[in-house]
Amino acid sequence: MGKRETRIHSLTGLIRARGFVSIKELAKHFHVSEMTIRRDLEVLKKNSVAENVGGTAFYHPGSTGILSDPDYNLSEELVKQNIQKDNIGRFAASLIDKDDIVIIDTGTTTERIAPYIPENLNITVLCYSTNILQELHRKNSIQLLFAGGYYHPKTQMFESTQGIQFIQSIRAKKVFISAAGIHPELGVTCVNNYEVPTKHAILKSSLQKILVADSSKFDKIRPAYYCDLQHINTVITDDGLPSHWINLLESEGINVHIVPSVK
Repeated sequence: MGKRETRIHSLTGLIRARGFVSIKELAKHFHVSEMTIRRDLEVLKKNSVAENVGGTAFYHPGSTGILSDPDYNLSEELVKQNIQKDNIGRFAASLIDKDDIVIIDTGTTTERIAPYIPENLNITVLCYSTNILQELHRKNSIQLLFAGGYYHPKTQMFESTQGIQFIQSIRAKKVFISAAGIHPELGVTCVNNYEVPTKHAILKSSLQKILVADSSKFDKIRPAYYCDLQHINTVITDDGLPSHWINLLESEGINVHIVPSVK
């Protein structure tokens, strides 16, 4: 995370906690010029997070963070940590049992689960992303459930109030959930705010909550928070994860599966 992104994330949290803060006070707090804060507030305004009104930043009560990251693109993310993601996806698929009801979250690592699901399990899978749907519809033994709505091209995700209500009506044995950032204090985060309500719904609808994320996501903070580490039962990641993270996760009662980074 760059300096500006880190500052904007902290700026959002401060304004959210206070409700309103003067630009002068924000500039002093972050050791930057008032002009820099005004530029940061323009980003928050475009994302309906906060607004500069007469030299004071006011938080929008309905917001939970920055709505989107214009630099994030699913197709570009797919090539990062490619081998690790593929191995994580293969291992995650091996945890799916016959007759399971499974939810697969949007993401570049969760996408890798779909190709490795065996043909003969007769499972039910709920998804809401075109990249995952395109892979799963080829498997005749899978009963597909799809939560639709508005389409977001950069993440290939569909979301809507009706889609969330549909998810809430389903009960699943396992959910495979993605993350763009995992932090010991600030929890598990994603890039886009529109993902958050759907992630809340799939976590509540599932018995086993399995986080799949390559090691580069740890110690990262992304704009949109959706859960704490304590809400996760299992983490599947690669062997680039530092030992102190393994110890931390296990101390929280989380099962940790380390997948070797080999072809």
